[in-house]
Amino acid sequence: MATSGNVLSRFVAATILLFFAFGVLADGPMPALKGFLRLQTSPARLLSDFTSIAGTGAAFINAGFVGLLGLLVLRLNKISLSGPTTAAIFTMLGFALFGKTVLNCIPILLGVSLSALLVGKQPREYVLIALFGTSLGPIISFVAFELGMPSFLAIPASFIIGTLIGIVIPPLAITMLHLHQGYCLYNIGLTAGFIGLFAASLPNAGGINIEIMTDWGVRADPWLILAVPALGLIAVLTGLAAGPGRSWKEFLAVQKLSGRLPSDYSELEGPGGALLNAGLLSLGYCGFIAAIGAPFNGPVIGGLMTVLGFGLFGKSLRNTVPIFIGIMAAALLFGKDLTESWVVLAFLFGTALAPLAGEFGVVVGMIAGFLHLVVVERTGAWHGGMSLYNNGFAGGLTATLLVSVIEWYRSNAKR
Repeated sequence: MATSGNVLSRFVAATILLFFAFGVLADGPMPALKGFLRLQTSPARLLSDFTSIAGTGAAFINAGFVGLLGLLVLRLNKISLSGPTTAAIFTMLGFALFGKTVLNCIPILLGVSLSALLVGKQPREYVLIALFGTSLGPIISFVAFELGMPSFLAIPASFIIGTLIGIVIPPLAITMLHLHQGYCLYNIGLTAGFIGLFAASLPNAGGINIEIMTDWGVRADPWLILAVPALGLIAVLTGLAAGPGRSWKEFLAVQKLSGRLPSDYSELEGPGGALLNAGLLSLGYCGFIAAIGAPFNGPVIGGLMTVLGFGLFGKSLRNTVPIFIGIMAAALLFGKDLTESWVVLAFLFGTALAPLAGEFGVVVGMIAGFLHLVVVERTGAWHGGMSLYNNGFAGGLTATLLVSVIEWYRSNAKR
């Protein structure tokens, strides 16, 4: 019988190969490679749709190399793929379509490793923090390519600043986890938003106006439309093959879990059920995007990839539905356009709050989704797009609010 790590390794390998193949087929090898090199020196703050900036092929090639970088970090630290690490790789792949590059990820990864060594730990203990911490890559790109400094000063400065940021991510991430107690799946999102707030404030204090970027591709590209449905189908088929006769039972067992961090579905119930859950979840959200007529662009594919990845690590069909309903209720109540960029992304990334519905029920989940949409409209301006996980920032704030009230009530009601 195949182990969980072997099954997930094959799935991740197939995903990265598919991204490279799509990259070459979409634009041709040389244009894709040239576009990939261009992205390394492009602004990367939210919202920067790499498929629009450099082309679909270049964006897929960039994502493939960023995914390989994540796998290299795991290999160097002798860590096998699991639910959490697969979610991290898929998040890196997805966000490499709209913000992460090989160049802006490396300083963060180095900084987090140094942080571990500074306190007498092994870098492998902070691997998840390092992989997810690449959310702050846009700060490196901002210093290197947006401030207008000479390259011989800007690039070294960006690497030094990126490394220093990586050093401070772990202590902040550990503290932030205590705030929401694992009920926001994007803990680094709250951490990165907090750091990004300071990072955006410093240039502002120096008179540098940081304008929000709104590069949102609307072109119907068949390669982008096919990407996640293909991966969702592969996930379902891989899940079924991983445990003939068991996968559906494992899938149903996953639906009973709250999803609170850390919930590795592949270890708790089995890789077959976990992949079935991830695949069906991603296919369901693909159907929603198609139904409302939103574009399948870089940010949307990034959101769908994150949904798929966290379908192994906290999200399920059962615990995401109340969040979705709450976001929809807020959007309709306040007259928001369902195809507007930030609303579409809120539907996808707002599922970070799924553990609230899984633990406390449908009503709390709906309230969480409702509040999330209200908050996320504001938070992007706070950090100037310096953190790619804006929904994680808003989700962490929302989870902290709700968990604090619920725990306060529970502790006092027992007296």
